[in-house]
Amino acid sequence: MTITSPHLGSPSAWTDARLLYALEEVVETELNRHLKVAKDWMPHEYVPWTDGRNFPGQFEDGEAWDKEQSKVTELGRIALVVNLLTEDNLPSYHHEIASLFGRDGAWGTWVHRWTAEEGRHGIVMRDYLLASRAVDPDQLERFRMAHMSEGFESDNRHSMLHSVAYVAFQELATRISHRNTGHQSGDPVCDRMLARIATDENLHMVFYRNLLKAAFELAPDLTMQAVRDVVVNFRMPGHGMPGFERAAAQMAIGEVYNLRIHHDDVLQPVLRFLKVMEIDGLGPEGRQAQEELGLFLGGLDAEALKFDEKLAARKARLAARAAG
Repeated sequence: MTITSPHLGSPSAWTDARLLYALEEVVETELNRHLKVAKDWMPHEYVPWTDGRNFPGQFEDGEAWDKEQSKVTELGRIALVVNLLTEDNLPSYHHEIASLFGRDGAWGTWVHRWTAEEGRHGIVMRDYLLASRAVDPDQLERFRMAHMSEGFESDNRHSMLHSVAYVAFQELATRISHRNTGHQSGDPVCDRMLARIATDENLHMVFYRNLLKAAFELAPDLTMQAVRDVVVNFRMPGHGMPGFERAAAQMAIGEVYNLRIHHDDVLQPVLRFLKVMEIDGLGPEGRQAQEELGLFLGGLDAEALKFDEKLAARKARLAARAAG
């Protein structure tokens, strides 16, 4: 499918405004498809309210938090906090995409729908964490205040195409992180909650992935350059939160999210669907971006292999220590 319009002028002179106009019909189609398959769900139905009790403060009978009260594993607790703090910055995300995509027409309808759906994620995760006493509530609130006070500015805020490319990968990365956190949490209630959130994230990924596909058909060279830039410089949106580097390292070792997962389960599925490395007919800049993307992926796979080997060696040492 190639979209053309007599009002757009030469494809070599694409601007964000022209691309937004050209892709409006695709956004409307994808929005209608999304609304047909997305299922409304109630956050409160996923929270174990009967596990809840008062914390100290305004209630004389409040019980102080202790990690022994939690059903969640240590790794699960670390990943849950990272995932929730990421969701907490929704106001900044909304501001950014509303500024890039606009608030009118199909683009605006999608911006608001996406924000409403994402809002459920922070609601249900925080309610679960507090009701189940999975984390220290005081520390969680301090982290939230620190993280949100910094705000969020995407590395891709300069370009609509870069932003679409980024979220196509990032939504899948978030889905994978939530699902693996649920698996590692040790609590079936948590696992079910995060599975529900992951379903939303997957639908969001499909929306942006299909939009990126249309962009490739419309402006292949520019889109290829955007994909290369995003993949090479990819960072998760939580990178600015307190203690993120340490938490990310623990999540990598615990196989919630690491280089191998990023390469195999996030980058490759989207790139294969779009057949990015098979696109031909590109101009010089598009071909260069495609070649650089291929080289980067090869290097990333090699780095992931080194990580796999280190992780396997670590597991072997732990197993030997346990056996001894």
